[in-house]
Amino acid sequence: MNILLIYPQMPDTFYAMKHFIKVIGKKAAYPPLGLLTVASLLPQEWQKKLVDLNLSDLEQEDLKWADFVFLSAMNVQEESVREIIQKCNEAKVKIIAGGPLFTHEYNRFPSIDHFVLNEAEITLPLFLEDLLKGKPKSVYETKEFADVTQSPLPAYELADMDEYIYSIIQFSRGCPYMCDFCDVTALFGRRPRVKNSVQIIRELEYLDQQSDVRLVLFADDNLIGNKRILKSDLLPALINWRKKKKPGFFFATQLTINLADDDELMKLMIDAGFRHIFIGIETPDENGLKESRKNQNLRRNQLENILKLHQAGFIISGGFIVGFDTDTPSIFEQQKEFIQQSGIPLPIVNIMKAPPGTELFDRIKREGRLSKEFAFTEGETNIVPMMDEKILYDGFIELITQIYLPEKSYERLIQFFNTYKFPKTSIKIASKYGINDIKMVMRIFYLLGIKDQNRKYFWKLIIWALVNNHKFLDKALFYGIMVFQMNQTFLHIKETVEDQNQHILLKKESNIA
Repeated sequence: MNILLIYPQMPDTFYAMKHFIKVIGKKAAYPPLGLLTVASLLPQEWQKKLVDLNLSDLEQEDLKWADFVFLSAMNVQEESVREIIQKCNEAKVKIIAGGPLFTHEYNRFPSIDHFVLNEAEITLPLFLEDLLKGKPKSVYETKEFADVTQSPLPAYELADMDEYIYSIIQFSRGCPYMCDFCDVTALFGRRPRVKNSVQIIRELEYLDQQSDVRLVLFADDNLIGNKRILKSDLLPALINWRKKKKPGFFFATQLTINLADDDELMKLMIDAGFRHIFIGIETPDENGLKESRKNQNLRRNQLENILKLHQAGFIISGGFIVGFDTDTPSIFEQQKEFIQQSGIPLPIVNIMKAPPGTELFDRIKREGRLSKEFAFTEGETNIVPMMDEKILYDGFIELITQIYLPEKSYERLIQFFNTYKFPKTSIKIASKYGINDIKMVMRIFYLLGIKDQNRKYFWKLIIWALVNNHKFLDKALFYGIMVFQMNQTFLHIKETVEDQNQHILLKKESNIA
């Protein structure tokens, strides 16, 4: 069998980091871990090829070569998925699809031949068994969850790892919390299932052989969901491995704000090499947190927690939401003040949306408030809001204007620099520099220091670091690129929101007239 694994293109959202990627000369953020895992579950004797549309185009020769196309996608990639399906149908190549986009709404894609849903460790062998018998079914799904200690080493060799910003692995699946707008528990359950440290270290060492690794993303929905095993197995093993092997890369991951409650866990994570963390902060308004059952963020001073994490040596990216049913028009100013005061270098603000499979989706559907198919991008929603729509969209645009314009990003970054403390750890991670890094720095200085119209903020960050603390120079360079990324994506979101909601604006203006 010739198997073509296709990963769809990501649209221009903060998670895609398209503008950051372009500046540093890479092509995409991270490789498709799901497809690389699926590839390892297929028979070894089959020929496999990965086409990541974020790196290259899908060619007709690829489709002619393929006996089957394996397609995996998230909700945000639907537009690209539709184009892939059309090309495969025209080439008469059968498609086997899986991933979050299809899990709850596969009926929306009648042109796909077979769906292998939920976790591939369980459903893919069932499909392969039927395929060998010549009688594959249309849909394979399960309510069971996989034993991830049996998950194979992903086929990283299929990916051109040097074209990505991050390398990627996964330690756990599932989350113990029940935020009503999050589909993680619907997809992976409430009991976090974890790999053992031997698996993780084997994956890290294999990654290190495949590419010049600088940052490894632990693609967990909540890395600290199972603190007991994290503290007793993974983190001690990573620390010992670092002491012996001295790898020259850091870790990034996603977790919950209650990390700030556990000093021992913070120290272990720092010693293991974790630095960049994404936290779903959502809102400073407790009514919104209570309504959505974001209980882990309640009864705490989130600003103090953020400061504590920054001063422990973590660098936070934060998720924020407006459009809770409990929100009033004052929420936009509240969010702006909180975000700017927090010093979070990269805040990602979304309008509330209801993913299929979540409690929120079911409630909004019962209430007759679903407005369209699920929309993932920051400025879209599939919910008819309780707040007046014009107030919501005007407030959202004003909020992102007040945090993403270069001068606002600069102000927030200086707040970060003034409060951040470098981690106290005896386990040092040596920086690696080569000729490609020199070329990349020259490219950055040309594109952002000379060519960009907002170059003064790039230079202000560099000068601040040189004058106040030269240890911040690499971060000033990094966040100088991030200022550009935030501004470019802000402009795209603003244009999209205004274009998609002209009918609301025109209706209001007509009423006034």
